[in-house]
Amino acid sequence: MLRKIYANGKDEIELLNGMSKRSVSANKEITEIVSAIIDDVKENGDEAIKQYTLKFDKQLPEYFEVPREVINDALTEADPEFVDAILNAQENIAEFHNRQKEQSFIDAKPNGVILGQKLRGLDRVGLYVPGGTAPLFSSVLMNSIPAKIAGVKEIIMVTPPQKDGTPNKEMLIAAAICGVDRVFLAGGAQAVAALAFGTETVPKCDKIVGPGNIFVTTAKKLLYGTVDIDMIAGPSEILVLADKTANAKYVAADLLSQAEHDILASSILVTTDEKLADEVISQVEIQLEKLPRKDIARKSVDDFGAVIVCDSLEKAIEVSNFIAPEHLEVQTENPLELLGALDNAGSIFLGQYAPEALGDYFAGPNHVLPTSGTARFYSPLSVYDFVKRSSYIYYTRDALCEAKDNIILMAEKEGLGAHANSVRIRFED
Repeated sequence: MLRKIYANGKDEIELLNGMSKRSVSANKEITEIVSAIIDDVKENGDEAIKQYTLKFDKQLPEYFEVPREVINDALTEADPEFVDAILNAQENIAEFHNRQKEQSFIDAKPNGVILGQKLRGLDRVGLYVPGGTAPLFSSVLMNSIPAKIAGVKEIIMVTPPQKDGTPNKEMLIAAAICGVDRVFLAGGAQAVAALAFGTETVPKCDKIVGPGNIFVTTAKKLLYGTVDIDMIAGPSEILVLADKTANAKYVAADLLSQAEHDILASSILVTTDEKLADEVISQVEIQLEKLPRKDIARKSVDDFGAVIVCDSLEKAIEVSNFIAPEHLEVQTENPLELLGALDNAGSIFLGQYAPEALGDYFAGPNHVLPTSGTARFYSPLSVYDFVKRSSYIYYTRDALCEAKDNIILMAEKEGLGAHANSVRIRFED
């Protein structure tokens, strides 16, 4: 059952400190296991992937790389209503992310100096899509669409095979619609390592994006530097900020929409109304029993769910900003008026008709969001994450002559005589 506490400057801090234990920080044992897998894949390539697939999935899939005709057939044979839903979501996601496109620029000065910045999409990106209890085909859309808009030349997708060794059809449909170039049936740390180093079959990638379990997350963390990554994601979380005008049924349903993700997921209501708090606690219990994933949701709610009652809306906002949630729903009388005060959140859902699931699938903003309080300094996945920037400089002799004394002085103050000489030598003849 959801715990109810009162914001008094102590109890809520104690609660949140306890919730920090759900962090996905790997223990020494997991780090050692993942390190060994990474080393094995680096050394043995496809053969290592094969052996880990046998070990963890109990059988090899019919094919390692999904043939193009299988991907195309999945789309051809798909339920038309499902395809329409994906296409509608794709349109919204693309429209939103197209607004994030940046332009190269050039600054030509009167003295002949030319400065500028050029933008290029990354050459190749690896997309990890988890399987398991909830195959997240929506992750294909949210990761591949901004990558394509950014100009990424090739997207390589890895995803675990199903228990029968076949690929998940919904994932293939999403991959076909979103223009994923190649799909491999492999999961876990071994798949991440394959994307980072490349194997005989899997091409080496410049960046790896997409969620995963503790082994996938640890592999991404250990391989950062060898390859770029999106972020270190923790368990999913939602915070609903509500006043007396909120609908308890809606709030409870939204809290449970995150609780069903994972037993480590966090669902928190911060409210100024104790009556609403009690009604939501009751509604969570009623609705929970009807969920197909009620065992997962139950443990999540019991271990990491809470209702925090505040004596003012200002205090509720303060608590929300302190938590810095992945998903923040604002179900108050005038939600738009609070937007300016909400500083720390991955994605903000305003009003009672903007449930978190709207953002997960359809609205347009990305659903790959910072977790575990990192919304204080991290941002959602975006087109910016798939672009590299290079600056450039052109100076004439006269322009360098004008700047040389400053450069030489600064270089010599740092004790870097060769730097100073590289400028001075151009004016000795």
